[in-house]
Amino acid sequence: MRILVTNDDGINAPGLVVAEKIARTLTDDVWVAAPEREQSGAAHSLTLLNPLRLRKLDARHFAITGTPTDCVMMATAYLMKDKKPDLVLSGVNCGINAGEDVTYSGTVAGAMEGCILGIPSIAMSQCYPEGEKHLTIWACSETHGPKLVRRLLDIGWPDGVLVNVNFPDCRPEDVTGTVAVVQGLRDFQEVVIDERKDMRGLTYYWNGYRRGAYDAEEDSDLGAVLKNRIAVTPMQLDLTARETLAAFKRALAV
Repeated sequence: MRILVTNDDGINAPGLVVAEKIARTLTDDVWVAAPEREQSGAAHSLTLLNPLRLRKLDARHFAITGTPTDCVMMATAYLMKDKKPDLVLSGVNCGINAGEDVTYSGTVAGAMEGCILGIPSIAMSQCYPEGEKHLTIWACSETHGPKLVRRLLDIGWPDGVLVNVNFPDCRPEDVTGTVAVVQGLRDFQEVVIDERKDMRGLTYYWNGYRRGAYDAEEDSDLGAVLKNRIAVTPMQLDLTARETLAAFKRALAV
């Protein structure tokens, strides 16, 4: 088996080390292609207006000045063109990628690009306490990741589907199970635009969002991790809203 590992936290991220360790429990043919700098929130963007630069760390480790999507494209079409990977592992992200997070996530996008290219792909994220990134318990994903990836590969999944995994914020021994769940949705979030002045008096802005309190459904990714469960969510490239499509067809046929 040949595995490609990528992420959105950058080539020096601790979660990338964890993902590579997980990959190496399956094979010694592991390649790493990750962004030169953090690309959190890049979603499924790719670089079209600027050239990409490649920095070779060793024979199978590369840093690329682009997004996770760029990294997967560059790895499969150039670095590994002799034999494309059998699996793409994206992560392990520092922080949850559940609910509406998946629409922003570069981690999920790395797996999505692998899926588009016809490669089985898994995105992995490690939860940490709200606002306490430095308290991330990497041992949880490092301990449970290898067995879970093997199990998912044994089960298999169809083309056009990627797998999104969220590890809960707890010690490995405190995980209460692994569950297949739907993508959740938070009840409320607030967009925040922070206006500031630089040393020359010119205005600049930080943008982001503030999550509000939410009551997550227990059978969702958000609810599962709150109960110290590993959340496994199959996601598909086809975004068509089937019920609405049927309603539109009926209405437009009149």
